[in-house]
Amino acid sequence: MNLTVLKPIFAESASKFVNTASKYPATILIKKDHWVIDAKSLLGVLALSLQPDQVVEISFDGEVEEAFINDLVELGLFKR
Repeated sequence: MNLTVLKPIFAESASKFVNTASKYPATILIKKDHWVIDAKSLLGVLALSLQPDQVVEISFDGEVEEAFINDLVELGLFKR
């Protein structure tokens, strides 16, 4: 699923993102350009340096997709 970044993902927001991803047992990957990062890795998420209006692809190995996406939208970090 593709999501658009709403605000820069730096320390505090990256921590919220990783904590949200860590609530789910599934493997969650973020793809941006040539990068593929584990969503549960704080350093990985910070390395992406996500900025507003960038589009990332979120993929899952498990059945958490809708719940996780809803959590991210509620945090105000991304939009569908």
